[in-house]
Amino acid sequence: MNGLLVMKFGGTSVGSAERMRAAARLAARENQQRPVAVVVSAMSKITDLLLDTMRHAEAGDRAGMATNLAALRSRHEDACRHLLPETRHAPVLAAIHGLIAEFERIVNGMAMLNERPPRSVDEGLAAGERLSALLVAECLNAEGTPAEAVNAWDVVVTDAMFGNASPLMEPTREKARARLLPLLEKRLLPVVTGFNGATADGRPTTLGRGGSDFSASILAAALDAAEVWIWTDVDGIMSADPRLVPDVIVLDEVTYAEAAELAYNGAKVLHPRTLAPLVDKRIPVWSKNSFAPEKPGTKIVPGIAKANGARAVASMAQVALVSLEPASAELTGVQVMARALDAIARVNVEVMALSSSSYRQSFCFLVRAEELERTLQALESALALELAHGYVKPIHVDDDVGLLAVVGEGMQGKPGLAGRIFTAISREQVNIIAIAQGSSELTIAIVVRRDGLEKAVRAVHRECGLGRG
Repeated sequence: MNGLLVMKFGGTSVGSAERMRAAARLAARENQQRPVAVVVSAMSKITDLLLDTMRHAEAGDRAGMATNLAALRSRHEDACRHLLPETRHAPVLAAIHGLIAEFERIVNGMAMLNERPPRSVDEGLAAGERLSALLVAECLNAEGTPAEAVNAWDVVVTDAMFGNASPLMEPTREKARARLLPLLEKRLLPVVTGFNGATADGRPTTLGRGGSDFSASILAAALDAAEVWIWTDVDGIMSADPRLVPDVIVLDEVTYAEAAELAYNGAKVLHPRTLAPLVDKRIPVWSKNSFAPEKPGTKIVPGIAKANGARAVASMAQVALVSLEPASAELTGVQVMARALDAIARVNVEVMALSSSSYRQSFCFLVRAEELERTLQALESALALELAHGYVKPIHVDDDVGLLAVVGEGMQGKPGLAGRIFTAISREQVNIIAIAQGSSELTIAIVVRRDGLEKAVRAVHRECGLGRG
């Protein structure tokens, strides 16, 4: 469809009746000029509430379940009453109660089983986005823009990797076009649930935490959209975390590759996988602030004419460094590395950085703290015999570390830049524990002690001249 705009609203952008109304009005204004499809997250903190309810269910804590279910009802009932005219309260409240009843059925099943099957978790988590889509669509209708809530189970086809599914683009293209194009042609604005999809045989899946961004780009690619606008609560992609660095700037433009690297290494503006479906079609993306829509935001594009040095510094504190080393000539470091990486890939753990020693054949890699337990279980299972017989030294974990990543298309072939970065960090008396750099020279990833992370980020930001003035 010519000129289609896909607009995605994050949790804070639909976090209250006031924010839902603002989101609906932004979409309605654009819809007057061109066709618009909206993708919504759950209201802020609702996904965490749903997960916590499932944990109570697994433990058989029905009192905890009841408390959380009451909070879930209350928040959405309040949003409904403040968002919609009184004539719509009864039918919409009934729809809200119906969706929450579906979630309650799922958690009651978990309480009976004393477990949380991944498939049931994915089905339950979708309740947050379904409730948001219902309310935003109702608000649009109430204010004169015909709209319809659409469950992404009917649109996005994925594999069966519950909890972190990947889209199957061809069947998604067929289903998305069949479901959404008729609405758009009738000038009905579809409000699609983010974060979730379903397998080809209809089993609900989710795209991983933060996957609503990914949902928007999947739909944009499937529908050949002209643009994607991702609405958050910040002004765009910044040169560093403003909580750590006082003089950050909002970048006017970044490339797909730069944005993906920044997201992967801790910048919270985008989901790390967001841009992948858009690259081949060269669909531009805007990162914008729904709380200040007059600000231009950051445009994410295929390439920039004059890339010059580093563009931004991303950072992440909640990480852990895992080290492995062969203890016997029976096993080489390459063999251990291959086995280890295969094991963690099978449990869907992402490696943030990897560094190795050629002489001792040891290597270390960085994972998110939330994935550490899964990582260790996978390694201990895959290397059980080698660990038991002493062919591999005991796995060492250092969770007192942080990651900073310097990102920029223009760093390639820049003499002395890496040395300046390392010197800037050392001047702050911060010890560098590990370094990783890809062959493209797009990113230099550096692991430091956690208590030195903030100083290191500020030092690198200053050394690379990334701030104001």
